[in-house]
Order: sequence, then C-alpha cells, then structure tokens
Amino acid sequence: MGNKFSKVTTSHWGAFKVFVEDGKIVNTKPFDADPLPPNISKLVPNAVHHSKRIDQPYVRKGWLEKITTTARGNDEYVPVTWEDAINLTAKELIRVKNNFGNKAIFGGSYGWASAGRFHHSQSQLHRFLNSIGGYISSYASYSTGAAQAIIPHVLGLNFHKITWREINSWSLIGKHTDNLIIFGGINPKNSQVSMGGSTEHDVSSQFKKFGHSGKNMVSISPQKDDSPKETSWLPINPGTDVALMLAIAYVLETEQLADQLFLSKYCSGYELFKKYFLGTDEHFAKTPEWASKETGVDASEIRKLARSMVSGRTLISVSWSLQRARYGEHPFWMACVLAAMLGQIGLPGGGIGFGYGAIGNIGKTAKRMQGPLFEQGTNPISDFIPVSRIADMLLNPGGPYNFNGEKRIYPDIKLVYWCGGNPFHHHQDLNRLAKAWQYPETVIVHEPWWTATAERADIVLPATTQFERSDIGWAKGDPYLFYMPQMISPVGLAKDDYDIFTELSKKLSCEEKFTENQSSEEWIQSIYNKFYMQSKSQGINVADLETLKEKNFERMLIDLDEEDYVPFKAFRDDPLKNPLGTPSGKIEIYSEKIAKFNYPEIPGYPIFNKPLLDQKFPLRLLSPQPHDKLHSQLQAAAEDITKHAVLVMNPEDARKRGISKGDLIKIWNSRGSCLATLEIKETIIPGVISLATGAWFSPTKKGLDISGNPNVLTADTGTSDLGQGSAAHNIGVEVEKYQGN
Repeated sequence: MGNKFSKVTTSHWGAFKVFVEDGKIVNTKPFDADPLPPNISKLVPNAVHHSKRIDQPYVRKGWLEKITTTARGNDEYVPVTWEDAINLTAKELIRVKNNFGNKAIFGGSYGWASAGRFHHSQSQLHRFLNSIGGYISSYASYSTGAAQAIIPHVLGLNFHKITWREINSWSLIGKHTDNLIIFGGINPKNSQVSMGGSTEHDVSSQFKKFGHSGKNMVSISPQKDDSPKETSWLPINPGTDVALMLAIAYVLETEQLADQLFLSKYCSGYELFKKYFLGTDEHFAKTPEWASKETGVDASEIRKLARSMVSGRTLISVSWSLQRARYGEHPFWMACVLAAMLGQIGLPGGGIGFGYGAIGNIGKTAKRMQGPLFEQGTNPISDFIPVSRIADMLLNPGGPYNFNGEKRIYPDIKLVYWCGGNPFHHHQDLNRLAKAWQYPETVIVHEPWWTATAERADIVLPATTQFERSDIGWAKGDPYLFYMPQMISPVGLAKDDYDIFTELSKKLSCEEKFTENQSSEEWIQSIYNKFYMQSKSQGINVADLETLKEKNFERMLIDLDEEDYVPFKAFRDDPLKNPLGTPSGKIEIYSEKIAKFNYPEIPGYPIFNKPLLDQKFPLRLLSPQPHDKLHSQLQAAAEDITKHAVLVMNPEDARKRGISKGDLIKIWNSRGSCLATLEIKETIIPGVISLATGAWFSPTKKGLDISGNPNVLTADTGTSDLGQGSAAHNIGVEVEKYQGN
C-alpha cells in the first residue's frame, strides 16, 4: 500500500470511499451511485483510530488473581502477551468442557459487526465452538423475536422467508397499491442500514413517487417523523394498535365490507374470532367508540380509515417496532387478520408486509441468490435460549420457562464467549444484565473498542475492524458485489477473529476441523469460487475474484423488475395444491395449537391487552434506532461530537415540567436512570417521549447512565410465553432537569 490512496468498501450502512494517508484513514466520501447516502461513514476515521481502541490483550485483575467475579465492570485490567492470552483462553475452554461439558458454554454473537462474508464474527465464533464440541446458542433476534415465533403459526412460513420473498416489492407497490396503511411507520433513517449493506438507498424516493401519483398513504404512529412527509399522519397512543385494528375489523364486518369468500376459502377460525370482536361471546364489542378511548383516534377517523381500505388495492405495512413490546405477537397476528378480511392476500400490491423501511433491502427487486458464505458447521448441542433471555438464563440456571408451547429449562452457563456484538447496548434493563453478568465463571470477548461489554469481560482479545483485513461484501437484495480491500495495518496488536480462533484451535486439537488447512486469503478464494460457480449456474455472470479485486466492485445485472414476484399468489390460485404450512393449510385466524398452550396473554386468536400505566411514571418511552450510527457501532467517535443522547418530547409535556430545549435531562424509573439533551417537537404526541438507542452504557457509581442508553429504563420481560421476544417499547418513565445529583 502506498502512502496515499483511496478505495471503495462496503458496510451495513452501504458503500463508501475510504481515503488513506501514511497508514491512517483520514477521510471518507459517499458512494457515487448512492442517491441518498447515510452520514454514518464520516465517523469512521476517528472511530478506527480512537483512543478507545483496545491496543493489546488484557485480563481482568480479579479473575487473574482468582478473586470473585462480582468486580466485572469495576476492576483493573492487566496487559498480557498474545501467547499468554491464547494459553489462558484455551486452558479455560478446556477446563469448562472437561468439568461441565459444552452445555456450560454460551456462544454470544448477536451483533452486526463486519459486513464482510468471511470475517463475519458470528460465523467465525459459531464455527469455532462447533469445532470444539458445541455450545448453547440463541434463537431469533432482538428486532423480530416475537414475529419469528407467531408468524409460522398464522401464515405457515418462516418469518425470514416472508421478509425476503413473500413480500410485495416496491415495484409492485408502485404499480398496483392504492392504499398503503402503515402501522408503526416506515422511517427512511432505518432503511439506511441492512444486513450486509444497502448500496442504493431509495426508500425516500419510493415515497416521493407515491406522493406524486396521488397514492393514499397513512402512517399510524405516536411520531410523525416515523414516516416520510408524503404520508398523512394518524397519531395513536403507543401499544394500542391492536385496539385500532379490532375496531377496523368491527366496521368491516358490521358494514358488510369484509371479503367473506376469501375468509371461508383461505382462512381458518374466522367465525370463532368474530365472536370476540363483535362481543357476541362473553367479551364486549370492539367498536370504534371503544377503540377511540384506548387509541386517542376519533371514532369517525377509524370508520373513515376502515372504509378507505376497501376502496382499492390495499397493502397493510407493519413495522418491526410493534412486536418489540409486551404482547408484541398480537399486532402482527391481527394485521394478518385485517389483510385476510380485505381479501387481497395473493394479489399484486395487496395483502400484508412486515418491516418495510426497517432495513434497507426489504422490498428490493434484486434476484434472490446465495451469496459467499463461511460455513458454521453443525452444533452438536441442540439446546438454546430465546435471544433476549440472556439475563434470565444467567440468573436462573436450571430454572423453568415457557417458550412457544414448550416447557424449557435454562442451562447452567459457566463460560460466556462473545464475539462481534455489544449486549450492553441492545439488551433490556442493563442494570439487571450487569447483575446477571457476574454469575458466569468466565467471560471472553473479542472487540476492537472498550465497549461496556469489553469492560465487563475477564479476557479481552483485541479484534481488527473491517478496514484492517480483506473480505468480500455482498447483501441479500442488493445488486452490488464488493472486494473489500485491507486499507490499513491492524491497529495496535489487534488480530482477525479467524487468526485468534486458529491459534485456539491448535490448543484444543481441532485445527484441521476449524481451518480445513486454509489461510484467510485461501478461504476468501474458496468461498468466492463457490459463489462464482453457483451464480453461473443461475445464469448470472459475475467477475472472477482477481478481476473483482482490480475493479473493487461491480453492479451485477440481476434486477428483475419486469418479473415481479407476487407473494402468496400460488396459495391464492390453488390453496389445496399449494397449502400454507399451518395445521389447516390456511391462514390461521384462530389457532387451535396456540390455544392448547394455555397462555393467558395469548389465547387462540389475537386480542388487545391494555398497556399497564403507572401514574408514578406517566411518560411512555419509545426507543427507536439512532440516525447517526448503526446500533452502537462507531459510538466512541459519535460521543466526541455529542456527549449525550437526545430526548424528543412534546411541547406540552416540556411546559408541565418547566424544561426547555437544550436542557440536560434526567430520565428515570424503578429500573434505572440516564441523561439526555432535550429536543422539543410537535411531531410526537403528548405523554410520549423518544430516546434513541446507541449510547454505550456508562453508569456512575450511583448508577446514573451519563451517555443516555434507554435500555437502563426498559423492562427485561419477554413479549409473552409464546415468543419471549424483547419488550423494549412503551415503558413508563419520568423526567426532570438534571441538577447534578
């Protein structure tokens, strides 16, 4: 590498050009072909060379001296050589394996880390742990835990298959949809990121097209900013979407607007469910007047909305955020019921869609193809936990819990191995997690920066960033393919995850199984060659690896706009020949299987569970994704610009509390407290506040998180016994001007 050069790389927020001088990243610029590039990459130069980079391996002093584990997060670290670090890590893995078995190892790698296909932290860790005999894994994600549990029961398909395949493309929506009804918003800032990267960010442009064509677009959300300006805003109280949907169902049924033929031919259990929302059983009628009291939406507006949904081709969009709350399974289930009542599932531009705008590539029309893949191997251990139940697991070894119809037992974890993520960012009730984190005998972390997770590890192994190694960049639904060149030498003594695991595999006698006798570069060549041959077999011509290295990137000719795939069309055309994967083969409005689970909060059909309000903490907290970074990535550099997170509040709530724009605000409830800078907007309804995630957990000795992570306030409870997903939203808090105490 010369003293001065520039190359394009990619990331989870898309492609950008990196400028290097004298071995340091000095600048970045947006990718030329990106119509709306995010600003996230501007943080890269400072982040990569930040003082919070971990310069060499470290071991926590208390662990090294065999003192209690309870000092995690409040202890000194001893620098060690790589040789000592590898020996200590290997010795500990062998000890735990021999004394407790592999079921005592938890492989935590929930996090986005690098967009590269080989240096993919989760794949690296899981392949290594599989090579040594397996580990306790996790199921689902913090983003879609409840959805992943409920949707197979209702639609008979894996939720990810619906996300990436059984969904109307933006092209179909533009051609056929008359009414786009958006529950929970479609926020363009969220669409700036995607697993593996979204190169051409165009969600905003899709809405501009709709706006110019006169489409009816309604955003139903507590925040106007949750959707583009082209949408009309219907404000709603958080946690009450199901009440609104039930009232819409009431109008459709009582005004004879529901598609009874579709309901009888393609659905199971409607007649039973109808008794619930009509109030002909022991329940009361879910009228618009009733819903108005719960939602804050006028009854006349509810009737108007219901009638508009039968006025043309209607697509119901449901954001992932709606299922990230207590009883989060119900809005997804009920939205499916509404779509069924409209009778447009299987028609182009109609039916149901989940997660538009949640990440950038949902709705893209690029051909679905198998990308370059580093195989993880097979885990000999079948046991797992729902991903957001980490603290429960650590606090209750051997304890029982319910999950999706099963009675399960939490494993007794002695060693946590974390690579490529920061649970002290995205987990709920961080103070509870901090307590739970003291229970394992050993915590091992790979991390480039001193995150809150690294600061609570026993063995800290410094990992490279994507700019310090070569890789292949590719993402589902994206037409671009990248060679991600190494830009700079590893910072400090950082090593690639693969090299770390290779050294460990030698100590644990599984080197050949893990490495297959290949170096990093040989693996990149190997997985790319496989991708190259698979692409050719699909009639897709891609460059060979050497050509791609020279070109840096290429746009593949894989767009299929002229061959728009219609989700659920085969089922609609012939439900007997193409049944859904449900017990009935139909859309399950009533699920006998779920009913037999006997979960009070989720019977055999969707219901409205009234959000619990605490008068002591009257403000309802929303915790959306940040606009200036990906989750908590690059936060070290972001904090150099903005020390505290920003709290958004309605003017009415600010006046009541005597606080003003720019004030430093303390937010608290019974679980914790944090600081934020106040921003006042009329685009959020009274009684609701918004504090984005992304801040690194930084508690003082008194427990006040000075950075402003909302997860010190959120509740660490599952969505329900069915999904056990994260329930972050709609938590009660109070705020006041910070007085320095």
